[in-house]
Amino acid sequence: MRAALDAIDLKILRELQRDGRMTNVELAERVGVSAPPCLRRVRKLEEAGIIEGYHAMLNAPRLGFDLVAFCMVGLKHQSDSNLKAFAAATEGWPMVRQAWMVSGESDYLLHCVAENLTSFQDFVIEVLTATENVDTVKTMLTIRQVKKLDLVAI
Repeated sequence: MRAALDAIDLKILRELQRDGRMTNVELAERVGVSAPPCLRRVRKLEEAGIIEGYHAMLNAPRLGFDLVAFCMVGLKHQSDSNLKAFAAATEGWPMVRQAWMVSGESDYLLHCVAENLTSFQDFVIEVLTATENVDTVKTMLTIRQVKKLDLVAI
């Protein structure tokens, strides 16, 4: 169910997406309200689950993670229990940074970040394709990221 948000709430969300580290006073100034009601609104947005959390965006290559790849995974059987089992398995794979259940020729799309090609290949061969109920795995190595927005367009 979509939340009922007013113009101030939307401004708060836009500003926090741009800079989640700003103080409440700075946020209040940017959205045009005083600090106490701004803080109440932010807490309300957090409690409603609209703001899920705050995090630092890290530069993966500077940390030694130079490879980004996507894996399209097809399962042998798509029963509810098999889909849930695969989704649960992804939780234990640190290389998989995001996972989506998708429609089409694959059942899951995995966003993977690895130190290098060898570690990614080892994961695909020794872990992913060896997982129970996995039928097909198609991988795509990225060349270069051309756009990076972690924002919801509001």
